[in-house]
Amino acid sequence: MLSAFLNIFKVPDLRNKVYFTLGLLAVYRIGFYVPIPGIDQTSLEQHFQKMSQGGAGSGLAQLTEYFQMFTGGNLQQSTIFGLGIMPYISASIIFQLLGTVIPSLEKLKQEGEIGRRKIQEYTRYSTVVICIVQAFFWLKYITAQQLVYPEFADFSGSFVGTTMFWVIGVVGMTAGTMFLMWLGEQIDEYGIGNGVSLIIMAGIVARMPQAVVYVIQNASLDVSAEGKMGPAKILFILIAFVAVVAGSILITQGQRRIPIQQAKQMRGRRMFGGARNYLPLRVNHGGVMPIIFASSLLIFPSLFFGWLSNVFPGSSFWATMAEEFRSGNGFLYVVTYIAMVYFFAYFWTTVQFQPKEMANQLRDNGSFIPGLRPGKRTADYLEKVMTRITYVGAGFLAFIAIVPQVIAATLEIPIFVSSFLGGTGLLIVVSVGLDLVQRIESNLIMRNYGGFLGPEGGGRIKGAYM
Repeated sequence: MLSAFLNIFKVPDLRNKVYFTLGLLAVYRIGFYVPIPGIDQTSLEQHFQKMSQGGAGSGLAQLTEYFQMFTGGNLQQSTIFGLGIMPYISASIIFQLLGTVIPSLEKLKQEGEIGRRKIQEYTRYSTVVICIVQAFFWLKYITAQQLVYPEFADFSGSFVGTTMFWVIGVVGMTAGTMFLMWLGEQIDEYGIGNGVSLIIMAGIVARMPQAVVYVIQNASLDVSAEGKMGPAKILFILIAFVAVVAGSILITQGQRRIPIQQAKQMRGRRMFGGARNYLPLRVNHGGVMPIIFASSLLIFPSLFFGWLSNVFPGSSFWATMAEEFRSGNGFLYVVTYIAMVYFFAYFWTTVQFQPKEMANQLRDNGSFIPGLRPGKRTADYLEKVMTRITYVGAGFLAFIAIVPQVIAATLEIPIFVSSFLGGTGLLIVVSVGLDLVQRIESNLIMRNYGGFLGPEGGGRIKGAYM
């Protein structure tokens, strides 16, 4: 593997792509700390520290933590990249879902590269609109909480100063997201890997040094030390990290291989076709999207029950429900989380996986599944298999999703440390890392260099199958 890594820098084209990608990621990390003018960053940091310690606003603090984790932005610092890449991802998901229900968009998808570019253009316009709306409401919130300098607090002050604050804030955050989108496209074209995914991965990995420093500072050889992490706890964290990462790789690469037989055809005096192949169906077809949807929606019950507990201060029921969802490790929270992960896993698979269309493509290409007639029988079989393997994939996603909360509550460690033992961030890092390694490996093999697994492994990273 070391020789394969060194081979990256022996190929000029691949080396330049790697350097170009690292350079753009460095630009992203620099812009990550450029604040928006007019916002009191010290007051903003203290505000979220108080919210994270509990109370009715802890749900919003948790929401901004999740936002920072899988968007590449940071609203708690309110920088020009505060919105991250999430508006672009949201717009892409919206058009992806609409493409299955709106005939005109579905027709564009079938037109190939021209249709894809047209949908991409609509996605960019929608991203601008989403950015403007999100930036406006975020600035409205921090203005209401008096987290800006007095001359920018409201419209009763200096009109020029206040107007400039709102214009610079909205335009700055919108331009920041569009610039991140441009960076991602440049990485796609001139670098290596998926640009948007690498930006999100860089934001997640950048949080790891903070977790490592916390573990080192709180490590102690004294088992009975109060508030310290003993050898047993540190060893458990290391073993759990390795085990969860290995399981994430296994389930990400896992696939069910459906045997495919190609029909034989006589052309003149020669016979063509008859080859056997397989159709890979991913066990975790939904990727990290079910966890992202479930995590985002679970913020609202804590806000809703917190509001009801304030409206009815004498009711212990609403206070208990608010605390159950606010803590993130209550029984009702965990059960709801698992149920929502299962629901969105099947929902996303239903939207993305089209068995009827796949069966028609097999029939048109002269291929079939042995023992099944082309057409409806094949489509029903593919849907049945995908339903069963999605159950397994959703179960793994649910396990990964609740591991950080359970470990944080059991071992009494901060969530920013336990988040690297599971959850959305870990799955994103594993998925993007595997995709990046496979792309680098493909470039090496194409130039007659060995892959990361070496000659013994065939020089390729292979997916596990069921």
